[in-house]
Amino acid sequence: MKAIQITIEATVNQSPEIVWDHYTNAKHIVHWNFASDDWHCPKAENNPVVGGTYFSRMEAKDGSFGFDFRAIYEEVIPNEKLVYSLEDGRKVTTVFEQAGTTTNVTTIFAAENQNPVEMQKAGWQAILNNFKSYVERNNS
Repeated sequence: MKAIQITIEATVNQSPEIVWDHYTNAKHIVHWNFASDDWHCPKAENNPVVGGTYFSRMEAKDGSFGFDFRAIYEEVIPNEKLVYSLEDGRKVTTVFEQAGTTTNVTTIFAAENQNPVEMQKAGWQAILNNFKSYVERNNS
């Protein structure tokens, strides 16, 4: 059975170069990679090259729950596209498209089987929305 594909999107009021840097640089990832204010990302490591790895730790701020997120890059086109595989084999593609003075960020990912599709979509969209807010506040 083929996995359900979920799409999330955001338009960021910055150039693709700034959006790319904030999306791929671990010093920025720790500031936006969580879905709500009661969570945080205390650690991130990223090597966005083909065969490179991505790692982030997401935790509830109260310490009640946390998990690691790991992936291996399969395709990297700087300022344009990232494709990676998660540990369970699911694929994720993120595209960065310039639209005038903004950048459209679109992520398509395969749903997992443990949580409802709408819950997965809402969680990933909340993280992308947090990313958008972070980039627009911290654009250097």
